Formats: sequence, structure tokens, C-alpha cells
Amino acid sequence: MDIRNLKLFRHLAGTLHFARTSQACYITPSALTRVIQRLETELGEKLFVRDNRSVELTLAGIAFKKYADDVLQRWDRLHDELSSDNVLQGQLSLYCSVTAAYGILPDMMEKYRKTHPGVRIHLETGDAAKALIKLSNQDADMVIAALPDVVPKDFVFKTISQTPLVFIAPLQYPEIIIETAAGIDWEQTPLIIPDHGLSRDRIDQWFSEENFIPKIYSQVAGNEAIIVMVSLGCGIGLVPRMVLEKSPFFKQVKILDGVPELPPFILGLCTRRKNLANPRVKALWSIAGDG
Repeated sequence: MDIRNLKLFRHLAGTLHFARTSQACYITPSALTRVIQRLETELGEKLFVRDNRSVELTLAGIAFKKYADDVLQRWDRLHDELSSDNVLQGQLSLYCSVTAAYGILPDMMEKYRKTHPGVRIHLETGDAAKALIKLSNQDADMVIAALPDVVPKDFVFKTISQTPLVFIAPLQYPEIIIETAAGIDWEQTPLIIPDHGLSRDRIDQWFSEENFIPKIYSQVAGNEAIIVMVSLGCGIGLVPRMVLEKSPFFKQVKILDGVPELPPFILGLCTRRKNLANPRVKALWSIAGDG
């Protein structure tokens, strides 16, 4: 089993999508399929269950992913040890939301690229709520994430900034908010909420404390989707202010006053503790602490 094939397998195990992996790794879908088939033949086990709608890892695939992660980490460490100079090389994989890529990464990565131009940066953007899952699955070396209420014991977190959570409503559809003498009727006003993640945990906890049964219009993935649906008049939503300020729909919604203030998001760089032994990870970790 060569390193290239292990990298292809690991990428596919992260995306669970043949077309995305083939595009990202510059290989045709048919060639990628042949690579996976050869690995399965060598192992004598199926690694993926595939149908017309989905791709899933088998139990053997989950076990093989752990093996691939271990081999590729050792391979990177070997390259570092055999390097004839102190110039960092190799790849550093990062995962963050689109908003973090715009608002947090540039300053850090400008310093990093100037200091370590030999390191290739692999950046993947997506739903911020998936960042820690990506890190836990070893699909990224580092992520930018909101500080969870409980940090996994094998993770380390370095604070970069913070942003408040704000309730937003559509400007063009004021009638969407149902008012009472005490303010917003939270059981009658439709809500757009995240389907998972820290924002969902915060709003669920608040409703539980207030003993509300919310009127949920929709549960969606991603803060950007919440902003779009609020702008269309589907309901009101809760999003980090940083995401709102960088949204193209910023002028189509308004921040609500006189509503509960939920704990802000503490944003930072996060990695697995053992990843700090990787000099590429350690270098960015140090730069993130420069302020």
C-alpha cells in the first residue's frame, strides 16, 4: 500500500463523496474507484458501502482509517526528521467556516506563509458546527472553532477572538414577530434554528430554563443558511454577529433589541494535543498566540 493510496482513502473517508475527493485530489472518479478496489482486495474486506445516494464506511473501513491516519502521521514525522535544514515543508490541513476564512485566517496565515513558505496549506471550509468533528476524525490538523462548554481532554484550544450571539429578524416582514405586552411571544413566533452545534445547545438550554415550547419553522445546517431564511421572512434566528456582519444579506435583516443575551462565542484555534508534536502545527499555534 503506497502513501498516495492511503491519502486518497483518508480523503474519501472524510468526504464520503467520490466526486468531491476525485476533484480535490486530481484523480478521475474511475481511477479513484480502482484505488479503493485494490485496497479492498489487499485487505480482503469492504471499506465502503456505496449506493446511488450515499457512501458510508464499513466497520473495516473505520478500522483502516485509524491505520491510515497513523501511517500518514508517521510518514510526515519521518520527513521532518530527515530534513537537512530547519525549513518546514509538507502539508498543513485546516478546517473552518467561510466567515472564519474571511475574518480570522488572513492575518495568521500571512505571517505563517512569510515565515514558512515551504508548507502547503490545505484549507477546507464548511459548517462551523462540524469543526470539532473534523478534528476528532483526524480529517484536519487544526480547526477554527467556537469554544465548547466542555473541551475534549485530548484537545487544546487557543482563544483568538469572541463574538456575541444575536437574534435577527427580517426587515421586509415585520409581521413575522408575534408580540405580547411583555415582548416577543417566543411560543408563537417562528424560529429558524441550527440543527446541531453550540448555537443549538445555547438556545435549547435557554428554552429549557424559560420552560418555552418554541415554534420551530426549520432546522438548518450553517449560520449562513439561517440568515438567508430569516431575510426571506421565514422566521427569526440566532447567529454569531461576526457571521452576520460578513453576510451579503446583512442589510436585509435587523438585530433585535430587548431580547435575552446568550453567552458569546469564544473563537479560537483548536487541535489535538498530540498534533503539537508536528512542527507545522506547532508553528501556526505559536503565531496564533502573537495577538
